[in-house]
Order: sequence, then C-alpha cells, then structure tokens
Amino acid sequence: MVEAVLIDLFSLPANLQNNIQGLLHSTLETIEKCSSIHAPCVYVMCCQRQGSERKGEQEFLLPALTGFQSLKRRLEVVCAQTTAAALYTIKQRLDEKDLSIIKVILPTLRKDLMKVYIDHLFTAVYQFEFEDLQVVSDCENLQISEAQREGQTLPSQDVALIRSEIQMYLESLPSLKGELTILRSSLIPDDIFLHGFTTRTGGISYIPTLSSCNLFSSSKRRDPQVVVKENLRRLANAAGFNPEAFHRVKTDHANAVCILGKTEPDNYDGIVTNQKGVTLAAPGADCIPVLFADPVRKACGAAHSGWKGTLLGVSVATVNAMVSEYGCNMKDILVVLGPSVGPCCYKLPQESAKEFHRIDPKCVRLFDSATPYIDIRRATRILLERGGILPENIQDDSITDQDQNITFCTACHPDKFYSHFRDGANFGTQIGFIAIKD
Repeated sequence: MVEAVLIDLFSLPANLQNNIQGLLHSTLETIEKCSSIHAPCVYVMCCQRQGSERKGEQEFLLPALTGFQSLKRRLEVVCAQTTAAALYTIKQRLDEKDLSIIKVILPTLRKDLMKVYIDHLFTAVYQFEFEDLQVVSDCENLQISEAQREGQTLPSQDVALIRSEIQMYLESLPSLKGELTILRSSLIPDDIFLHGFTTRTGGISYIPTLSSCNLFSSSKRRDPQVVVKENLRRLANAAGFNPEAFHRVKTDHANAVCILGKTEPDNYDGIVTNQKGVTLAAPGADCIPVLFADPVRKACGAAHSGWKGTLLGVSVATVNAMVSEYGCNMKDILVVLGPSVGPCCYKLPQESAKEFHRIDPKCVRLFDSATPYIDIRRATRILLERGGILPENIQDDSITDQDQNITFCTACHPDKFYSHFRDGANFGTQIGFIAIKD
C-alpha cells in the first residue's frame, strides 16, 4: 500500500496559476477517492523563486488545497529553490514518519531527471512508483530539453549537474548535535601519523539512530551515500586528510587483509600501507576499530574487529601483514583499540562464549548463563600479545589508562557513539582512521 504521494510541480512556471490549480485539484481529488480508508501523506513540491517569500509561493495553490478534509492533516506544500532541497526536505518528512512506499506523480518530461535525484538521495529501503501528471495544453510550451524526454538516458553532463546541485545543497546544511569531535591517542606519534577516532557529532545525518556524523551507507539503512560522503568531507577538513585518498575496509567479519597497492580482495577487515598521504579506515559500531602504527618503518594499518574477527585473529593478521610486507619489527608496532562495546554490555550465546573462554576465562562473565557477557577487547589484547606485540604498546583505555578516554563503551554512551547492540538494525557507524603524513 502506498504510504506517501509526492506531486511534483517544481518545473511548472508560476504564471500558469490557473492550470496548476486545476491540475493539483484534480490530482488530489483522485487521491482522496482512492484513499478513503487510509489517506496517505501527500507532499506537493514546487519552486520557490529567488527573492520570493515561502508564503507567497504557496498562496496561489491555496484554492486547490481547500476542501480535501481526509488529506488536510496529511498534506504539505514544500517550496525550495532547487529540486535537491525540496526532495531532501520531503525525505526528512518521510523518515520522521518511517514511510518507505512512495508514489511520485510528475510531468512525463521530469521522470528521468527525478529518477537521478532519487537514486542519489534515497537508498533501497524506499520503494518508488511513478505516475504521469497530465499537463494541460497551456503548459505544452514548457522549455524542457530533449535530454529530459521519457525513455532517453540523461547525458552525463546533466547527471553531473544534478550531483553538483545535491552536493552544494548538502554542504550548505548546518552540523547537527554539536561540533565534529575527533579522539586521538597519545601512543601514536603525531609528527609521523595523522589519526583519530570519530564520534557521532558534527555531521548532517538527521535520522535519530544515524544522527549526526554517520560514516557508512548500505541498502538496509536510510542514509544515502551522498550524505555519508558529505560527513566524510567535513571529517577530512577537520582532521586534515584528503577524502579522495581514503580507503575503508570492506568488512566481512573475517581476517583477510588488503595490502594497499596490490590486488584488492573482494572483502577484507584489515588494511595496511607504507604510502604517505593515504588514509586507511575501519568502521565500528560496537566492533573495535583498531589502528596500527610503526614509527620506525613508517607503516600503518587499520582493522575492523567484531567478535567473529577477533576469534579469527584479524588484528594479528594485520600485524603480520605489516611485518611481511614492510619489514616491521613486532616490538615497534603500536596498537590502539578504539571505541567499542564493553564487557559491561555485550552478550553472546553460550556456544560463542566458549570460544572466548578458551582464549582466557576472564574474557567471559557469567559463563554459566545462556548469554554471557563478553570482553572482545581483552581477547584482542591477549591475541596481540601472543602474536608478539609488547603489552605497553597496546592502548585499551578500559585497562591501560582510563584518563585517555579513547576506548569508551559505545553502548554506554548514546550521546557520543553509535551502537548496533543498543540501537538495532538502522544503526550509525563511526570509524578509526590513520595516515602517514607527507
């Protein structure tokens, strides 16, 4: 069942007021007749011309909006100066109500354009269907380029213009939930390496569980890639790295490691390099983002270590890659464990807990319960030490230095961090990142 209807009047000139009013009235009439049991939310998208007031732009639509009682409380006119701004505003309304099935009623000549905007601003969570808005004869002379005609692929320059419009709009949005904050470790020398761990503040993601500096997009979440890219751009500006030379691990919850510059695996949870000016990153939203730095051989790495990756030894695999590829000495490698879920909150089924118990009984609390508490950080430290890393070269603030406040429990601090364990399926993601300075 359609949950929302979007009526696109954006491209229709304001001087055709009578035609637009009639068009809108007949369209709303049809929606009301077909939706007598459950009236969907209706959004009317129109253009706010430069220098005009929002109220003035809507006034000419008022005659068409009166009389629709069943839609009255669920109807909103959204005026903006660009299609990107109008559509993003409507997306916010849809997300506030958790709506995902949308019918778009629009002029035929706008359909291909609208699909490009939707592809960039929405994810696979949403379902769209399109219906033609029958433009009356007086509107036939609208100046629509040949490229916008139904059934034709938009030229690449038109798509590029749409991308640029979206990017400019997103860059203009204010940061949410405070300033962008980066946590840094005193263990990693800042004269050689640029590094940090992000928190959830200072981005533009507005959905509560993703707000505000979410740094991961997927087909199962409501944050599109363009929003994540804007969050990353703001992080790069604050941290001082190049977002175009940024490599995030392709998580598989396993132990494969990518050697930057060699053939890239399809999936990997660790990545290493000795190239300057290249930023490596690992995500975390309970899983541990782990950073590695060798100030002697000037090499670095990042790893994503969840409970599966921890048991499979992804951190040790990353260390071993640095040793084999760059000649690093184990005693020189520094390791920092980032914000991650602590043993105070994290539970696993008994069968999985047994694997951690074999590493060290102290990695499991309430072992005899159906879902014991697990300390994936302790397990990671133990495996790293067994692999040859010096204990003093491993930073886990929950043990080594609680004043440093790098290794927070993500589940315990909803104001600072995202947590899959706490927030459920539509969770946000923070990252740990590291680069060798030029």
